[in-house]
Amino acid sequence: MDLRLNTVMAHASAMRSTPRRVVTWDVSLKGYCSEHEHATRANFAQRLAALQGWEFAGAYDAAQPHSAPLYFVPSDTLTDPHQARAMGIAGVDDLFGGVVPHAFVATKAITHPLVGTDAVRPLGWSARLAVEIADAALPGFTCFSLDEARVAGRALLDIGRARLKSVTATGGRGQQVVDSIDALERGLDAMDDREIAAHGLVLETNLEQPNTCSVGQLIVAQRVVSYCGAQRLTRDNTGEEVYGGSDLLLVRGDFDALLAAVDPPPPLRRAIEQARRYHRAVIDCYPGFFASRVNYDVAQGLDGRGDWRSGVLEQSWRVGGATGAEIAALEAFHRDPACQRVHASCFEAYGTASVPANAIITYQGNDPETGPLCKYTVLNTTTPTHADTP
Repeated sequence: MDLRLNTVMAHASAMRSTPRRVVTWDVSLKGYCSEHEHATRANFAQRLAALQGWEFAGAYDAAQPHSAPLYFVPSDTLTDPHQARAMGIAGVDDLFGGVVPHAFVATKAITHPLVGTDAVRPLGWSARLAVEIADAALPGFTCFSLDEARVAGRALLDIGRARLKSVTATGGRGQQVVDSIDALERGLDAMDDREIAAHGLVLETNLEQPNTCSVGQLIVAQRVVSYCGAQRLTRDNTGEEVYGGSDLLLVRGDFDALLAAVDPPPPLRRAIEQARRYHRAVIDCYPGFFASRVNYDVAQGLDGRGDWRSGVLEQSWRVGGATGAEIAALEAFHRDPACQRVHASCFEAYGTASVPANAIITYQGNDPETGPLCKYTVLNTTTPTHADTP
C-alpha cells in the first residue's frame, strides 16, 4: 500500500484515542504568511479539528502550555526533523503536511539530476533519486552554481526552449523561458549566484501550452484519500498568470485504488503512475521523510521538437492550492460512509468574484498584499461517469 500504510495506520489507530488540540503554525517568516494565507490555514485547521472531534486552538504559541497533544497545520513542509520530533511530530497523524530530512528536499531541486558526478551539491543529496524518477520527470537539471547552469542550459536548448525556475517560488511565479544562448546568458546574469548556491536553480525543457495534472493523497482521521485532476490558470490583480484552482476527482484508498476507480485515459494514467513513482522514490532515497498530505504537479505537452512529454514538475507536502477541495472531500466522506468518490473544484478568484450559492468559502477579502481575492470550493458527490473523469 502507498505511504507505508500498514505501519502508518497502526500508529494512527493508537493515537486516535488521545484527544488533540489543532493549531496552525507559521514555520517561516518569509513564506505563506500573508493575510489570506493565515485565514485560509485557520479555516482548514478548524475543519480538520471538527473532522476528528478535536478542539481548534488557534495559532501555535511556544510560550503557551497545552494540556493535550497538538496536531499541527504548518505553513510549510518541515525541514528540521529534530525540531519536529521535539514538538511531538513523529508521524502522519501529528500534522497536515510533511517532514523532510533536509531543506532542499522540500523544493523543486530534487526533481532533476546534477550536470555531472563532480557537480556542486548540498549535504545529504541523493543522486539515486534522479535515476529512480528519470522516466517520471521532464528533461532537466538542478544546478548550484551559475557555471553549471550555463552548461545545463546549453544542453537543454538542443531540444528547444528551456525554462529557468526558482526552486522556492510557487504558483507559477519565479520562472522565465529562454530560446537562445544569448537569452540564457542574460537570464543567468540577472540572477543572484548566492541564492543559487544556497537553494539551487532548476533548468527544464519547456512544454508548449501544457496541461498540468494534479495527483495527490491524504491521510487524515484514519482515512486514506487519493485524487487526480487538472489545474486551471487565472490572472491575479497585477495581470500575472498564476494558479487559479483545480478540478479533482477524489476516491477512498491509495493510488492503486485511484487507478482502479477512475479507469483513466492514457495521459491521465501516465500522470498518476509518474506521481506514484516519484513519491515512492522519495521515500526510498530520503529516509526520515513522511507526509500526510502529498500533491504532485505533472505537466503534459509538446517539447521544442514536437514530441509529447509528461513529467512531474514539483511536489507539495504542505497546505496547498488544492487543499480546499481535499478537505471538502474528506468532509463528504465523513458525512456519508457509503460515498466512494466525489468531484471537487476549488477556485482562486481575483478582483470582484461572483461566488456560486453552494460554494464553500475558505477566504474572501481584500488582502493588503494580494488585493481582492476569494477562495472557494464547489463539491459534487454524485457518481461520475467515465466521460466525467478529469
